[in-house]
Amino acid sequence: MTNKRIVLIIGGGIAAYKCLDLIRRLKERGVAVRAVLTRAAEQFVTPLSVGALSNEPVFTNLFDLNSEREIGHIRLSREADLVVVAPATADLLAKMAGGHADDLASTVLMATDKPVLVAPAMNPRMWLHPATRRNVAQLKADGITIIDPAVGEMAERGEAGPGRLPDVPDLMAAILDALDRKTNTAARIEDGRATAKAALLPLRGRRVLITSGPTHEPIDPVRYIANRSSGKQGHAIAAAAARAGAQVTLVSGPVSIPDPAGVAVIHVETAQEMLEAAQRALPADVGIFTAAVADWRVASAETQKIKKKAGSKAPALTLTENPDILKTIAAKGPQRPALIVGFAAETNDVTGYAARKLKTKNADWIVANDVSPHTGIMGGDRNRVHLVSVGGVEDWPEMSKQDVAEALIARIAEHFAAQKDAAQ
Repeated sequence: MTNKRIVLIIGGGIAAYKCLDLIRRLKERGVAVRAVLTRAAEQFVTPLSVGALSNEPVFTNLFDLNSEREIGHIRLSREADLVVVAPATADLLAKMAGGHADDLASTVLMATDKPVLVAPAMNPRMWLHPATRRNVAQLKADGITIIDPAVGEMAERGEAGPGRLPDVPDLMAAILDALDRKTNTAARIEDGRATAKAALLPLRGRRVLITSGPTHEPIDPVRYIANRSSGKQGHAIAAAAARAGAQVTLVSGPVSIPDPAGVAVIHVETAQEMLEAAQRALPADVGIFTAAVADWRVASAETQKIKKKAGSKAPALTLTENPDILKTIAAKGPQRPALIVGFAAETNDVTGYAARKLKTKNADWIVANDVSPHTGIMGGDRNRVHLVSVGGVEDWPEMSKQDVAEALIARIAEHFAAQKDAAQ
């Protein structure tokens, strides 16, 4: 892709360092990059490093005498084919949504008549704040393309959730796609980007159903049966599938973590509600069942709080079995997803139980892990899993739950690619 030019507005976030690699890769594809740094961005990357990679002047000051002699902010905004903002901080999003123009970056954005692509990056709480959600909605209504942030661990210790700047390959795919849409040519196929894009979005066009988190089975209006599942693994898989281009429906039990970006989320409480929501989400190409569903529920939950009475015995709870969501969805029939992935959380004989579950549930794969208290997996940020299939057992090393998610989605993409190759 040659003779294309973008203006890259770099905001003031720790993720600004990714823009250095982004510039290099864009240059390799023949795309010229003119960069505008906000004052905050200069705290993270220098004009010297950006200019060395772009081989273009770097613009930082609205009142620069040399550039503004020719009304530089107008020239910058009009000579580009595309304006990209990455990372877009909460402050930059607010300025754009409010129509502010008090520095070079915001003035260029106000003056441009070209498409604008925005990649937000910030702390998860800032991304989920009502003010940011309003600003993003306004920008979308204004015709600006927003790349939802990735989900994962943040620079701040102990912080995780939606807010990470997407990885450079994902940014590249979005930028090149935007340039293609503008020119409306066949350059994407001619220069081989169709193949590259398929690699970046290997599940594009696929529908993925995922269950995540625990279920809460009521005893009375204030008490319930539950387990220690945090939903972190299932939510990470949903986010990874969305980044791979899939259309994702996540059926989530009660969790305290935020919804993944770019995913349709259905919130439920009980196993019965989770089953019904999963069935409504069909058809799907892939079903991934990570939820730790309660095996039993109280046969008849009380409508009033059960009171403790002096001298009386503890109330007897009659339990009944909950529906088996994995087995129900995996049953043979026209609605069965082409690939069924179940999860097995065990405390002993992990792969043995998983192998039996593979057969009894009619699943294609079982992802098994040891959730004994000493492992710290239940509710933690790391996992060590075994992928069990009819072909045997794959023992994966310990890694973060985000990395497990990425690895699983990669294996799913490989599975479908192999099927396509075999059919050809």
